[in-house]
Amino acid sequence: MKLDLVKKGLLMVASIAIISSLTACGNGNSEKSRDDKIVVGLDNTFVPMGFVDKNGDLAGFDIDLAKEAFKRMGYTPKFQNIDWSMKEQSLNNKNIDCLWNGYSLTPEREKKILFTKPYMENKQIVITMAKNPYNNLTDLKNKTVGTQASSSSLNAIENDKAFLDIIKDKTPTTYDTFDKALRDLEIGRTEAVVGDEVLLKYYIKQRGSSKYKVLNGDLGNEKYAVGFRRNDKKIVDELNKILDEMKKDGSFKKIKEKWFN
Repeated sequence: MKLDLVKKGLLMVASIAIISSLTACGNGNSEKSRDDKIVVGLDNTFVPMGFVDKNGDLAGFDIDLAKEAFKRMGYTPKFQNIDWSMKEQSLNNKNIDCLWNGYSLTPEREKKILFTKPYMENKQIVITMAKNPYNNLTDLKNKTVGTQASSSSLNAIENDKAFLDIIKDKTPTTYDTFDKALRDLEIGRTEAVVGDEVLLKYYIKQRGSSKYKVLNGDLGNEKYAVGFRRNDKKIVDELNKILDEMKKDGSFKKIKEKWFN
Protein backbone atom coordinates (compact mmCIF):
# COMPACT_ATOMS: atom_id res chain seq x y z
CA MET A 1 0.00 0.00 0.00
CA LYS A 2 2.77 2.44 0.96
CA LEU A 3 4.68 1.47 -2.19
CA ASP A 4 1.64 2.29 -4.34
CA LEU A 5 1.35 5.70 -2.71
CA VAL A 6 5.02 6.41 -3.40
CA LYS A 7 4.59 5.41 -7.06
CA LYS A 8 1.53 7.66 -7.38
CA GLY A 9 3.44 10.52 -5.82
CA LEU A 10 6.33 10.09 -8.21
CA LEU A 11 3.98 9.94 -11.18
CA MET A 12 2.29 13.15 -10.06
CA VAL A 13 5.63 14.97 -9.72
CA ALA A 14 6.71 13.76 -13.16
CA SER A 15 3.41 14.87 -14.71
CA ILE A 16 3.73 18.35 -13.21
CA ALA A 17 7.29 18.64 -14.52
CA ILE A 18 6.22 17.60 -18.02
CA ILE A 19 3.28 20.04 -18.05
CA SER A 20 5.54 22.86 -16.83
CA SER A 21 8.08 22.05 -19.52
CA LEU A 22 5.46 22.01 -22.26
CA THR A 23 4.00 25.30 -21.04
CA ALA A 24 7.41 26.95 -21.11
CA CYS A 25 8.15 25.65 -24.61
CA GLY A 26 4.76 26.51 -26.00
CA ASN A 27 4.41 30.11 -24.90
CA GLY A 28 6.33 31.42 -27.93
CA ASN A 29 8.63 33.54 -25.76
CA SER A 30 12.33 33.31 -26.57
CA GLU A 31 13.42 35.59 -23.72
CA LYS A 32 15.98 34.03 -21.39
CA SER A 33 15.52 33.54 -17.65
CA ARG A 34 17.73 35.61 -15.36
CA ASP A 35 19.80 32.67 -14.13
CA ASP A 36 20.80 31.68 -17.68
CA LYS A 37 24.10 32.30 -19.34
CA ILE A 38 23.86 34.28 -22.56
CA VAL A 39 25.98 32.96 -25.44
CA VAL A 40 27.73 35.68 -27.44
CA GLY A 41 28.93 34.76 -30.93
CA LEU A 42 32.15 36.34 -32.22
CA ASP A 43 35.14 36.02 -34.52
CA ASN A 44 37.98 35.77 -32.01
CA THR A 45 40.55 37.30 -34.38
CA PHE A 46 38.77 40.67 -34.70
CA VAL A 47 41.11 43.11 -32.93
CA PRO A 48 40.49 45.13 -30.85
CA MET A 49 36.81 44.23 -30.48
CA GLY A 50 37.09 40.57 -29.48
CA PHE A 51 40.24 38.48 -29.89
CA VAL A 52 42.59 36.01 -28.23
CA ASP A 53 45.52 37.95 -26.80
CA LYS A 54 49.16 36.88 -26.47
CA ASN A 55 48.37 35.17 -23.15
CA GLY A 56 45.65 33.06 -24.74
CA ASP A 57 42.86 35.01 -23.06
CA LEU A 58 39.81 36.48 -24.76
CA ALA A 59 40.03 40.26 -24.67
CA GLY A 60 38.76 43.36 -26.43
CA PHE A 61 36.51 46.40 -26.35
CA ASP A 62 33.32 44.46 -27.11
CA ILE A 63 34.26 41.76 -24.60
CA ASP A 64 34.58 44.30 -21.78
CA LEU A 65 31.47 46.14 -22.92
CA ALA A 66 29.37 42.97 -23.10
CA LYS A 67 30.57 41.74 -19.70
CA GLU A 68 29.61 45.00 -17.99
CA ALA A 69 26.28 45.40 -19.79
CA PHE A 70 25.12 41.83 -19.19
CA LYS A 71 26.30 41.96 -15.58
CA ARG A 72 23.94 44.89 -15.02
CA MET A 73 21.15 42.91 -16.68
CA GLY A 74 21.73 39.84 -14.52
CA TYR A 75 23.25 37.61 -17.20
CA THR A 76 26.61 35.85 -17.35
CA PRO A 77 27.99 36.01 -20.91
CA LYS A 78 29.67 32.99 -22.48
CA PHE A 79 31.73 33.92 -25.54
CA GLN A 80 31.75 31.45 -28.41
CA ASN A 81 33.95 31.63 -31.49
CA ILE A 82 31.91 30.96 -34.63
CA ASP A 83 32.33 30.76 -38.40
CA TRP A 84 31.66 34.43 -39.15
CA SER A 85 30.37 33.60 -42.63
CA MET A 86 27.54 31.66 -40.91
CA LYS A 87 26.84 34.19 -38.16
CA GLU A 88 23.17 34.92 -38.89
CA GLN A 89 22.44 31.21 -39.36
CA SER A 90 24.14 30.43 -36.02
CA LEU A 91 21.98 33.06 -34.34
CA ASN A 92 18.67 32.03 -35.88
CA ASN A 93 19.42 28.34 -35.29
CA LYS A 94 19.90 29.20 -31.58
CA ASN A 95 23.50 28.01 -31.42
CA ILE A 96 24.22 31.45 -29.93
CA ASP A 97 22.04 34.15 -28.35
CA CYS A 98 23.50 37.29 -29.89
CA LEU A 99 26.24 38.70 -32.15
CA TRP A 100 28.51 41.26 -30.49
CA ASN A 101 31.86 41.72 -32.20
CA GLY A 102 32.26 44.84 -34.31
CA TYR A 103 29.02 43.80 -36.02
CA SER A 104 27.98 46.38 -38.60
CA LEU A 105 24.33 47.34 -38.95
CA THR A 106 23.33 47.06 -42.62
CA PRO A 107 19.94 47.04 -44.40
CA GLU A 108 20.59 43.48 -45.61
CA ARG A 109 21.24 42.24 -42.08
CA GLU A 110 18.23 44.08 -40.66
CA LYS A 111 16.02 41.83 -42.78
CA LYS A 112 17.33 38.78 -40.91
CA ILE A 113 17.87 39.90 -37.31
CA LEU A 114 17.00 42.54 -34.71
CA PHE A 115 19.65 45.13 -33.83
CA THR A 116 20.17 47.27 -30.76
CA LYS A 117 20.73 50.96 -31.26
CA PRO A 118 24.22 51.62 -32.69
CA TYR A 119 26.88 52.13 -30.02
CA MET A 120 29.94 52.98 -32.15
CA GLU A 121 30.78 54.46 -35.55
CA ASN A 122 33.14 52.94 -38.10
CA LYS A 123 34.06 53.23 -41.77
CA GLN A 124 35.59 50.99 -44.41
CA ILE A 125 39.15 51.93 -45.32
CA VAL A 126 41.85 50.48 -47.56
CA ILE A 127 45.45 49.81 -46.50
CA THR A 128 48.56 48.66 -48.32
CA MET A 129 52.21 48.18 -47.38
CA ALA A 130 54.17 51.42 -47.09
CA LYS A 131 56.65 50.25 -49.77
CA ASN A 132 53.89 49.95 -52.39
CA PRO A 133 53.49 52.95 -54.73
CA TYR A 134 49.78 53.45 -54.05
CA ASN A 135 48.22 56.49 -52.40
CA ASN A 136 44.64 56.63 -53.66
CA LEU A 137 41.92 54.05 -54.31
CA THR A 138 42.27 54.62 -58.04
CA ASP A 139 45.91 53.50 -57.85
CA LEU A 140 44.70 49.94 -57.30
CA LYS A 141 43.79 49.43 -60.96
CA ASN A 142 44.20 45.72 -61.79
CA LYS A 143 45.61 45.06 -58.31
CA THR A 144 44.66 42.19 -56.00
CA VAL A 145 42.52 43.35 -53.08
CA GLY A 146 41.64 41.17 -50.08
CA THR A 147 38.96 41.23 -47.39
CA GLN A 148 37.01 38.94 -45.08
CA ALA A 149 34.25 36.75 -46.54
CA SER A 150 30.64 37.58 -45.55
CA SER A 151 31.76 40.85 -43.93
CA SER A 152 30.44 44.39 -44.24
CA SER A 153 33.80 45.16 -45.89
CA LEU A 154 32.95 42.76 -48.69
CA ASN A 155 29.51 44.38 -48.97
CA ALA A 156 31.16 47.81 -49.20
CA ILE A 157 33.35 46.64 -52.10
CA GLU A 158 30.46 45.04 -53.93
CA ASN A 159 28.27 48.11 -53.47
CA ASP A 160 30.93 50.49 -54.82
CA LYS A 161 30.83 49.75 -58.53
CA ALA A 162 33.57 52.26 -59.37
CA PHE A 163 35.99 50.58 -56.97
CA LEU A 164 34.91 47.07 -57.97
CA ASP A 165 35.58 47.86 -61.63
CA ILE A 166 39.13 48.96 -60.80
CA ILE A 167 40.45 45.94 -58.91
CA LYS A 168 41.84 42.81 -60.53
CA ASP A 169 39.18 40.62 -62.15
CA LYS A 170 36.57 42.94 -60.60
CA THR A 171 36.51 40.50 -57.68
CA PRO A 172 38.15 40.78 -54.25
CA THR A 173 40.06 37.85 -52.75
CA THR A 174 38.19 36.68 -49.65
CA TYR A 175 39.47 35.05 -46.46
CA ASP A 176 37.95 33.38 -43.39
CA THR A 177 39.41 36.13 -41.19
CA PHE A 178 40.98 39.55 -41.58
CA ASP A 179 44.08 38.14 -39.91
CA LYS A 180 44.65 35.84 -42.89
CA ALA A 181 44.01 38.68 -45.35
CA LEU A 182 46.56 40.88 -43.61
CA ARG A 183 49.16 38.13 -43.52
CA ASP A 184 48.82 37.71 -47.28
CA LEU A 185 49.21 41.48 -47.67
CA GLU A 186 52.44 41.37 -45.68
CA ILE A 187 53.98 38.63 -47.83
CA GLY A 188 52.82 40.23 -51.09
CA ARG A 189 50.07 37.82 -52.17
CA THR A 190 47.62 40.72 -52.15
CA GLU A 191 48.38 44.39 -52.64
CA ALA A 192 45.69 45.98 -50.49
CA VAL A 193 43.10 45.05 -47.86
CA VAL A 194 39.68 46.59 -47.32
CA GLY A 195 38.47 46.46 -43.73
CA ASP A 196 36.99 48.19 -40.71
CA GLU A 197 38.90 51.33 -39.73
CA VAL A 198 38.66 50.23 -36.08
CA LEU A 199 40.36 46.93 -36.84
CA LEU A 200 42.93 48.01 -39.42
CA LYS A 201 44.23 51.06 -37.55
CA TYR A 202 44.55 49.08 -34.31
CA TYR A 203 46.31 46.26 -36.17
CA ILE A 204 48.88 48.46 -37.87
CA LYS A 205 49.52 50.40 -34.66
CA GLN A 206 50.35 47.16 -32.88
CA ARG A 207 52.61 45.90 -35.67
CA GLY A 208 54.35 49.17 -36.52
CA SER A 209 52.58 51.99 -38.31
CA SER A 210 55.57 52.76 -40.53
CA LYS A 211 55.13 49.42 -42.34
CA TYR A 212 51.67 50.26 -43.66
CA LYS A 213 49.82 52.99 -45.49
CA VAL A 214 46.17 54.03 -45.34
CA LEU A 215 45.00 55.07 -48.79
CA ASN A 216 43.16 58.33 -49.38
CA GLY A 217 39.40 57.85 -49.49
CA ASP A 218 37.12 55.21 -48.02
CA LEU A 219 34.25 52.91 -48.98
CA GLY A 220 31.62 54.34 -46.67
CA ASN A 221 30.61 54.92 -43.08
CA GLU A 222 28.74 52.43 -40.90
CA LYS A 223 27.78 51.74 -37.30
CA TYR A 224 28.27 48.85 -34.90
CA ALA A 225 25.33 47.32 -33.04
CA VAL A 226 24.46 44.08 -31.23
CA GLY A 227 22.39 41.52 -33.15
CA PHE A 228 19.61 39.32 -31.71
CA ARG A 229 16.84 37.14 -33.08
CA ARG A 230 13.85 39.11 -34.31
CA ASN A 231 11.56 38.01 -31.45
CA ASP A 232 14.02 39.12 -28.76
CA LYS A 233 12.65 42.67 -28.55
CA LYS A 234 12.39 42.67 -24.75
CA ILE A 235 16.09 41.98 -24.18
CA VAL A 236 17.07 44.39 -26.98
CA ASP A 237 15.05 47.18 -25.37
CA GLU A 238 16.67 46.47 -22.00
CA LEU A 239 20.18 46.35 -23.47
CA ASN A 240 19.56 49.68 -25.20
CA LYS A 241 18.70 51.21 -21.82
CA ILE A 242 21.79 49.70 -20.19
CA LEU A 243 24.12 51.00 -22.92
CA ASP A 244 22.58 54.47 -22.57
CA GLU A 245 23.11 54.21 -18.81
CA MET A 246 26.76 53.23 -19.31
CA LYS A 247 27.33 56.22 -21.56
CA LYS A 248 25.80 58.55 -19.00
CA ASP A 249 27.74 57.23 -16.00
CA GLY A 250 31.10 57.22 -17.81
CA SER A 251 31.72 53.45 -17.82
CA PHE A 252 31.36 53.25 -21.61
CA LYS A 253 33.94 56.01 -22.03
CA LYS A 254 36.30 54.29 -19.60
CA ILE A 255 36.20 51.03 -21.57
CA LYS A 256 36.63 52.88 -24.86
CA GLU A 257 39.66 54.78 -23.60
CA LYS A 258 41.23 51.51 -22.43
CA TRP A 259 41.19 50.15 -25.98
CA PHE A 260 41.43 53.25 -28.15
CA ASN A 261 43.46 55.55 -25.90
